Amino acid sequence: MNAQEIEPGLFIRGLTPPLRLSDFKLVAFDMDSTLINIECVDEIAAAAGRKAEVSAITEAAMRGEITDYKDSLRRRVALLKGVPLTALEAVYADHLELNPGVEAFVQACQSAGLKTLLVSGGFTFFSDRVRQRLGLDFARSNVLEVEDGHLTGRMVDRPWGDIVDGAEKRRVVLEVCELMGISPEQAIAVGDGANDLPMMSVAGLSIGYHGKPAVREEAMLSIEAGGMDRALTVLR
Repeated sequence: MNAQEIEPGLFIRGLTPPLRLSDFKLVAFDMDSTLINIECVDEIAAAAGRKAEVSAITEAAMRGEITDYKDSLRRRVALLKGVPLTALEAVYADHLELNPGVEAFVQACQSAGLKTLLVSGGFTFFSDRVRQRLGLDFARSNVLEVEDGHLTGRMVDRPWGDIVDGAEKRRVVLEVCELMGISPEQAIAVGDGANDLPMMSVAGLSIGYHGKPAVREEAMLSIEAGGMDRALTVLR
């Protein structure tokens, strides 16, 4: 189905706006390049002098050219071995910003009674801070292993599994819906990369925010210019 441009840089596919935000009960967000302006793994790699190498893998994974996301993330994290935690603090303090319109959109969702979920292939070092900053209800992401104040180049296995990839994002969204006693049709999923497509495919409304081509082709609402609050043009 072809997308319809309803405003410059704002496209809908299979939607008849306006939709009522209050008809939804959950909104799930990707973090890197969605809620925030950076890919954290790339910025950490800069501290190791390996940003170009890591960024190339990240970009290929987000475009869907690398189909094994877990392997791609392990490869990138391995290149971070030896980076001090102080470098992560500097990335958060000096480089990480919320994307335009994020606070307004999250607050609108919260005001309408939606629960908020951050589900990210990124790292708890950043997602815990972003969750607190935005007052989000739930979060799941990956844990970097640290020894003596430095990254080991590995991630820590969690009780639920090893790595948040596209399949885990989908599973978390479905699990939270079940725990809330709601249908996935009452969930909104927001993302930008290929690993967000599985959760976007099960949600009642999928929103692509400055998405990669694969996301722009699938999202019911695609924001390709401006801030995330432009979704409120469709959601009232």
